[in-house]
Amino acid sequence: MADRSDVILEMRHIVKRFGPVAALNDVSIVVKRGQIFSLCGENGAGKSTLMNVLSGVYPYGTYEGDLIYNGKVCQFKTIHDSEQQGIVIIHQEFTLVPYMTIADNIFLGNPIRRGLAVNDDEQKRVAREVMDMVGLHENPDTPVSNLGVGKQQLVEIAKALTKDVKLLILDEPTAALNDDDSAHLLKIIDDLRRNKGVTSIMISHKLNEIAESADAVQVIRDGHTISRYEIDDIHPLDMDSLIRDMVGRPLTNRYPEHQSHIGKELFRVENWRLYHPLDESRMVAKDVSFNVRAGEIVGLAGLIGAGRTETLMSIFGRQYGVNASGKLFVEGREVHFPTVRSAIDHGVAYATEDRKNYGLNLLVSLRENISLASLPKVSNHGVIDRAKELNIAERYRRELRLKAPSVEMQAANLSGGNQQKVVLAKWMAAEPRVLILDEPTRGIDVGAKYDIYEIIDNLADAGKAVVVISSELPELLGVCNRIYTMSRGRITACLDARKTNQEELMRYMITDRPIDADRSFA
Repeated sequence: MADRSDVILEMRHIVKRFGPVAALNDVSIVVKRGQIFSLCGENGAGKSTLMNVLSGVYPYGTYEGDLIYNGKVCQFKTIHDSEQQGIVIIHQEFTLVPYMTIADNIFLGNPIRRGLAVNDDEQKRVAREVMDMVGLHENPDTPVSNLGVGKQQLVEIAKALTKDVKLLILDEPTAALNDDDSAHLLKIIDDLRRNKGVTSIMISHKLNEIAESADAVQVIRDGHTISRYEIDDIHPLDMDSLIRDMVGRPLTNRYPEHQSHIGKELFRVENWRLYHPLDESRMVAKDVSFNVRAGEIVGLAGLIGAGRTETLMSIFGRQYGVNASGKLFVEGREVHFPTVRSAIDHGVAYATEDRKNYGLNLLVSLRENISLASLPKVSNHGVIDRAKELNIAERYRRELRLKAPSVEMQAANLSGGNQQKVVLAKWMAAEPRVLILDEPTRGIDVGAKYDIYEIIDNLADAGKAVVVISSELPELLGVCNRIYTMSRGRITACLDARKTNQEELMRYMITDRPIDADRSFA
């Protein structure tokens, strides 16, 4: 029998129901002390629910089964109860206050005090220390609302490091990070284990990261335990078996076979410049130029801070920054997008990387979300025609294979992958000629990713021009025709996706060297 002193956590026969539906049905896990333990499964499999049971989000009495931590049965009623025992959870959906500073968010609910007052100077000093640990090089006084999703994730991790953490739960910690920043974060997790004895439980859909960092993997599907893998140098992770266990079927190719039919140029950006909203002397985009043609899928690669999202948000109706300048062309004709509505009217759509805050209204139905960007098409004299709206929503529910019993289902009740499909449906309903997709597969599982890739391919086949921002280089190589690299606000290369590799992309992502003249507009 295994030495129980090596076990920090056991969850035995956990059952969690929401009404008549069992989200977890007799799930058990064992996590050893100092281990990096990974939970895998499709969206909606029950992974986050299990961690919410562990952390006290779902309090004792609302589930069945036993939670044994450090050899003792625990009955957590709140998150505060679990944190007092050294269990800290970082949720996939951020728990940050956007208009508070980074430092204030890091110590939210856990302030450093001098007497009865908050010690601002000490909080900023400690905030800088943990920000440096996670590679977040920003002023601690910066409002969180001015950070992109990737940097907000680093704030969440820095926040956890200020607590006396013994068991760290990370729900999709690298979903918004590129490969380089993900590797840095995984090194932090490993350093915490080696230097401070911190045990980690990680939920992730990035299977290559699991293979490289985890000591053990457990697969959950439809609320049931499917399999467990122990990983070491002698027994590497069998990726094909893992995928089969996750999705219930073999996935022989992670990217659909696709034959492109590229036509005329649909969208071109020339010499786009952009300045930071809080520091007008700081240039975020420096003479950015790129183009995309009908039937073409163009990728945009870069590290966090490269300016990819900021640049395209600025182009799409001046949603970010100040003093933007440059030229935009749709089908060869110069256009101007002073507002989001003007961009949509010219046939350009932008699907945000932050689907829950900016892509969807979680409190309303699929029907209402799908029609949001095309209200003039489903309205008569300013009044929404419910029949038209219903027909469009039903069409995209079928075409995109949305897992929802009805378009009247509330968007908040969908899995991440299906929420992402609703975001795409919303913009597809607007019938754009150019579609910009910012991190379209962020935080969704391999099966749902494949569905998204098929949708992207179908958009290209319909003659749309598609721009994909992604932090996953294999994804860009798998779905794109060309890939632009961006570094510190500049386009540094334009590469044929069939003739390049991750190493070459990374070289251009960390350089300020100007674009090669013979590799500009392939």
